[in-house]
Amino acid sequence: MAQQAVKTLRQVKPLLSLDQGQARSRVLNLYKAWYRQLPYIVHKYDIPKSIGDCKNKLREEFLKHKDLTDVRVIDMLVIKGQMELKETVNIWKQKGHIMTFFKDTEEPKPTDFLSKFLTNTN
Repeated sequence: MAQQAVKTLRQVKPLLSLDQGQARSRVLNLYKAWYRQLPYIVHKYDIPKSIGDCKNKLREEFLKHKDLTDVRVIDMLVIKGQMELKETVNIWKQKGHIMTFFKDTEEPKPTDFLSKFLTNTN
């Protein structure tokens, strides 16, 4: 008797968007909302960054997730982005919370012997 593999597809309930087009428009609307609020955020929080630096960081944060294709994951990130925007605009955050987005990226520790030796780390 040959066993047949039964493939079942589970239908999941969408969070906000029904297809990729709707998800894309939600992402673009969120990006535009952040982009419009950046000058006010820089002024209200008095952060030591220019508006141009903040716009570059905003673009970088959105481009981190450019390869996502699952609509539910995209919707969840949009919901989180909307919450972050609301908290930021209503000044429910402090200056330190805003500055954490501008943390310097850390270089990974060397793994091979020669690199460890040259950087003087154990």
